[in-house]
Amino acid sequence: MALKWKTSGFLFVLFLLLFLAACGKQSVAGEDILNRIENEKKPTIEWGVKIDTRLFGLINVKTNEIEGFDIDMAKAITKEILGEDGQANFVEVTSKTRIPLLKNGNIDAIIATMTISEERKKVVDFSDSYFDAGQSLLVKKGSPIKSIENLDEKTTVLAVKGSTSAINIRKKAPKAKVLELENYAEAFTALKSGQGDAMTTDNSILLGIAEENPDYQLAGDIFTDEPYGIAINKGQEPFLKAVNKALETLHANGTYDKIYKKWFPNQN
Repeated sequence: MALKWKTSGFLFVLFLLLFLAACGKQSVAGEDILNRIENEKKPTIEWGVKIDTRLFGLINVKTNEIEGFDIDMAKAITKEILGEDGQANFVEVTSKTRIPLLKNGNIDAIIATMTISEERKKVVDFSDSYFDAGQSLLVKKGSPIKSIENLDEKTTVLAVKGSTSAINIRKKAPKAKVLELENYAEAFTALKSGQGDAMTTDNSILLGIAEENPDYQLAGDIFTDEPYGIAINKGQEPFLKAVNKALETLHANGTYDKIYKKWFPNQN
C-alpha cells in the first residue's frame, strides 16, 4: 500500500513539474516581444540563423563570428528598431529546427534563407520579402546533368530535411530519387562522395558552395520562385510591423543595397 502511494505521489509531482514547465514555455512564447525588448536594460533581439550557409550565415573559424547577408540584415534591422544600443544575438538553427525553436520562444525571429510559403503561413507570420531566390541544381563540372529535364529514375538528388527543396524537386522531377540530409554540409559531402548526382536548394546557397568549390557548378536555370521572409510567431503583430518598417527604411536609405553588394558583388 505504501509503495503504491509513493508511486502515485511521484507521478503526481512529475506531472506537476511537466505542467509548470509547459506553462513557462507558453508564457515565454506568448509574451509581447516588442514590449519586452524595448524595456530591457540591454535591449536584444534573439535571431535564429544558419551557420553553415556561405554568403548568408556562416561561422568564421578564425574569429568564431557568424557572417553573411542574413547576419548583416539582422544587425541593421535591430539597430532600426532599437537604436544604436540595440543588440542582435544569434542562435543556430537548421531548416528542421527553426520553426520549433520559434514556436517554443527560444528565439524572437528567424532570418535563415526561409522561403515564404502558404503552408508555413499556417504556423508563423512572415515579414515582407527581403531577398528573391530560386531553386536550382549543383553538379560536378562535366556532369551529364545540364538542367532539371535531365533528372530521371537513374538519378539521385540530394536535399535538406525540412526545406521546400525536396517537395519541389519531387513535383518537378517525379521520377528522380530524393535523398534528404540534415544540413547543406552533409548534402554537399554526399554529393562529393557520389551518393547523389545533383544537390538542390536555392541558387543563392548553391552559388556560395560553388564559389568555395570550383569543381562544381550550377546546372540550368532556376525552376521556382523562392522569396525569403523573416518568420515571426503568430500573435506578434507589433513586432512584425516594426520589422517591416525597418526593412522599408533600409531600402529607402540605401543600407540594403550596401549589404547586398557586399555579399553579391556580381549580381544585379
